[in-house]
Amino acid sequence: MSQNQNQSSKGPLAGVKVVDLSLLLPGPLCSQHLADMGAEVIKIENPRAYDGSRAMFKGKTGYPALYMMLNRNKKAITLNLKRDQAKEILFKLLEDADILLEGFRPDGMDKMGIGYDVLKEKFPRLIYCGISGYGISGKYVDFAGHDLNYLAISGVLDQTGNPPRPAGFQLADVGGGTLTALSAILAALYYREKTGKGQRIDISMTDASLQFLSLYGGILSASEKSPEAGNDILSGKLPNYNVYETKEGRYVALGALEDMFFQTFLRAAGMENLTKDHPMNEENIPVIKQKLNEYFKSKTYSDLQPIFDNTDACLSPILNMKEVSEDPHMKDRGMVIERNHPKYGPILQFGSPFHFSETPFVYRNDPPEHGEHTEEILAGLGFGKDKIAEFKKDRVV
Repeated sequence: MSQNQNQSSKGPLAGVKVVDLSLLLPGPLCSQHLADMGAEVIKIENPRAYDGSRAMFKGKTGYPALYMMLNRNKKAITLNLKRDQAKEILFKLLEDADILLEGFRPDGMDKMGIGYDVLKEKFPRLIYCGISGYGISGKYVDFAGHDLNYLAISGVLDQTGNPPRPAGFQLADVGGGTLTALSAILAALYYREKTGKGQRIDISMTDASLQFLSLYGGILSASEKSPEAGNDILSGKLPNYNVYETKEGRYVALGALEDMFFQTFLRAAGMENLTKDHPMNEENIPVIKQKLNEYFKSKTYSDLQPIFDNTDACLSPILNMKEVSEDPHMKDRGMVIERNHPKYGPILQFGSPFHFSETPFVYRNDPPEHGEHTEEILAGLGFGKDKIAEFKKDRVV
């Protein structure tokens, strides 16, 4: 991965233009992935109501840490879409745009007079992607919600234990929203290349979260039984696929599902006779689990380091966020980088997870200030200085 701002390096989506109306996390992370792949992304915010992530988790020098994590390689313009002139500016931006991304409630764009039915008539090649909690149809279409709600309705939360507990990270937002939208957008681009037709993409974070339960859906289909929360094959039942506490009160993850990996772990741990004395079956599962509990309770992270380093033992330390940021593998892969921002100084960034041999990720631009490129973009649309000044006076931008 390149961390420089070499403008000559183009990603696989160079030449693609994205108009991004989304805020907070799912949409902005999606458009950042598109920008990292080389697309031109124009972020639109209200001139007097900026993206809420700009106000979250301020760093020591005042930088908005969450916003910085989600908005690199973009340009920013302010538009008050309640003004007719602002809508006309949006239409001019869309004349050569490929993608419009939004994250309002299903009827949000319609209420502003710029919904899909309006836009498809004006821009038949436009790919319109809306990310919402429950989609544009169905019983829950008008319900408000957040990550926890979508995981609850999709059945994912039920698998987090008994009682269920919040996961602590935004699984529905990122896995259900960001990445599902990204894959759909790329598929729609491919379809348009063949047909010349744009289309509407309806992303429901609840629908997409359901896909995480495909394994358990198969089990339900076969047995007509719901999986037992916190005590099924991937949620704590198996001794060889579980979390264990160490001597100093930390935790490790043993993911040795296949017997060959489990046997490798047992040999490395000096417990090669465990499954010979107690064959892996329903009756012996509690016994094996107890033996492993006792083993790990007697070991520190330092004691376990040789097994962590064993390539086939499938034993991993459970790292906290600071440890992840310092992990040599993450640094070698370019997944954790530090940027020297001209205004805020050093800032932490996650790199792009998309590794291309011919079109590598390039950090072209720092996340833009609120409306930073408004005048530049308006000038590029053909508006003169006097007209831009008029827009500001009339609170259009």
